[in-house]
Amino acid sequence: MLRQVDRVQIAVRDLAAAADTISEVLGARQLGHDEVEPLRARRLTMRAGGAFIEILEPREPGPVADFVQRWGGGLLAAGFSVSDLNGAAECLESAGARFEESGGQLFVEPSATFGMRVVLSTYQDRAQPGLIKWIYEVTNVVADWRAAAERYSSLFGLGSSRFVPITSEQFGYTGSLLMFDAAARLDRIELAQITEPAKAMGRFHARRGDSLYMFFVEADDLDAIEARLKRCRARYAVERRDAAGLATLFIHPSAFCGVLVGVSRTEIAWMWSGAPQRARRAP
Repeated sequence: MLRQVDRVQIAVRDLAAAADTISEVLGARQLGHDEVEPLRARRLTMRAGGAFIEILEPREPGPVADFVQRWGGGLLAAGFSVSDLNGAAECLESAGARFEESGGQLFVEPSATFGMRVVLSTYQDRAQPGLIKWIYEVTNVVADWRAAAERYSSLFGLGSSRFVPITSEQFGYTGSLLMFDAAARLDRIELAQITEPAKAMGRFHARRGDSLYMFFVEADDLDAIEARLKRCRARYAVERRDAAGLATLFIHPSAFCGVLVGVSRTEIAWMWSGAPQRARRAP
């Protein structure tokens, strides 16, 4: 059912300030303002390459206001595209998931998942020029990745044969990459079950429980992104360099509206995706 990771939703206190930050760091452009009734929020939609970034500011008491009051802002929801929104609604209903339809999108409550609020939108071609290419991964930290994988299989029509085991000693977790189409694209949900509670991801899960942790984007030129971060005096960490140059970096939440963002050079992420070589250039 899921085609792509096509967007994220970020809860903020100030739309204008957040828009400036996202434009400065990722070169995003503004598409338009509206309101999101299920979330009781004002929304500014931005586009960075093939990715939509929806910034949400509280309009009245509701999910966004609660999130901002509790956490100060940050990554509120993961967004996935589907070919058939009505079919997706039927699938969610059959699985007993709580959701609301509004403005051509389905808003799935985190109570239906493992703390991962989700927005589903109709698929559209995401090939667009920009500093980044697209979002390809969201990370859901969970207490039981196997239970989460089983739930997401039923909710989102994901086939377990496409799932790829993953373990990180460096960051202290184990889990699985739930690939949407492992033969063609990187798009996936990463399920991360903590193995080392003292590390950053473990401390995050201890504070927030099952929830969204971060997202990853792919880009051709990480040096250009690093130059922007330096100009902004923003906090970031280079994770990997190789013979071709900068390969992976992490943008600190303090530099991106309370959200941890990973950036991979094009094709680097295939090294741990388990997907076949022949598909590496598929959009």
